Amino acid sequence: MSYDDAIEALSTDALKFVKDGFVVGLGSGRAATVLVKSLSTLIKIKKYNIIGVPTSLQIKLIAQKGGIPLVEADHVDHIDVVFDGADQIDSQRFVIKGGGGALLRENILFSLAKKVIVMADKSKFVKNFTRSVPVEVHPLARNSVTAAIKKLGGKIELRSLDRGYPFFTENGNIILDCNFGVIKNPKELSQKIKQITGVMESGIFIRKPDVIYRAKEKGKFDII
Repeated sequence: MSYDDAIEALSTDALKFVKDGFVVGLGSGRAATVLVKSLSTLIKIKKYNIIGVPTSLQIKLIAQKGGIPLVEADHVDHIDVVFDGADQIDSQRFVIKGGGGALLRENILFSLAKKVIVMADKSKFVKNFTRSVPVEVHPLARNSVTAAIKKLGGKIELRSLDRGYPFFTENGNIILDCNFGVIKNPKELSQKIKQITGVMESGIFIRKPDVIYRAKEKGKFDII
């Protein structure tokens, strides 16, 4: 089922949270890509002075093509609003991210943001998390982190490219996709994962979104 029309509509609506002079965090993924294209149109029409902070090279290239001025996260002390997608959203409003491998940078932007807005289609909403949790790990700690996560009950798969080579993040780290089954206490699990030496970031984001857009059928969406 396609939610493209709804994502297009909600991305346009979400721009109401952007004001002239804002520093805007630009997340990764399908919904964020549509948002960035809409944002580039907005700043041209209204002549807004906006600075974007990208989370990945993919979104950086799209923003540059749209004429959005960009800086890296270490050049700002705050972000007014960050827009991002999610791989799964549970009933407690926690999110799992990292399907594209940008979880560390995305989490940094979440921590800097005054307002976090997450956009996702209806299929991403669940009562409890059921998908694997991406964990960004320093390559030297692969074996030790694997052993530690197994003790937490996780079944681990090293993320690889099509030809079998390990997937590396833009930070030079690897991703372990960790299946814990049904996750009823995501905050506790994330804290335990992040305490493991060599773990850069957990895909369970502790900072909850301030606004969640849910894309539905026939181009419709609602706001949670």
